[in-house]
Amino acid sequence: KFVPLSPTDAIFTSPAYLRNNPNKNPASQDLCVRRVPLSKIKPHLLEKEAEGKLTEAFCQGLWSGLGYAYQRHYLSKKYQNTTTTAHQLWTRPELATSTYEPGTQITDHFEVVSKTPESIVVRCGGSPLEQGVRASDGLFEMGVQIKKDEGVAEFRLKSVFYKGLGNADGPPMPPHVLFAHKLYTKLWMETAVGNVVM
Repeated sequence: KFVPLSPTDAIFTSPAYLRNNPNKNPASQDLCVRRVPLSKIKPHLLEKEAEGKLTEAFCQGLWSGLGYAYQRHYLSKKYQNTTTTAHQLWTRPELATSTYEPGTQITDHFEVVSKTPESIVVRCGGSPLEQGVRASDGLFEMGVQIKKDEGVAEFRLKSVFYKGLGNADGPPMPPHVLFAHKLYTKLWMETAVGNVVM
């Protein structure tokens, strides 16, 4: 389900957000949350949850899964080459096994900017080969929180999109585009969670 994203969320004070949204332009944002009973999570991922293995598996499932397959194929046809993007992750096996360390670049459209045991954040909105402030920019966070007292793992997909250059009067996404993005996010959530459950 989608829940409101707090204006005090840590993503808004992260170095990547502050650096790439210097004019503090308004953002289009959404937060999708899915709760899964701990009894359904693969045990070996829970055993190493403090090391971030559950978060990594959630992330691996998202990028290597069917939910991202069409976009990956499209970006591969358009941008994959043996020179400027050869170091990036493109194939399903690469995406399914990467540990997504900071600096990892994904299909010439995403770059990992931070990683903790509970969260992996990627910059999106353009090619990671363009490192400066961009006209269209964003952050996408894949997060997991274990709530032992409730017996669940809470999986989160958080998106924040903004105009990096110039001054904007409002968020960059009109309502119908944000609605379509939410549908896509729900698909990503299903394929990502599918990688961590028994």
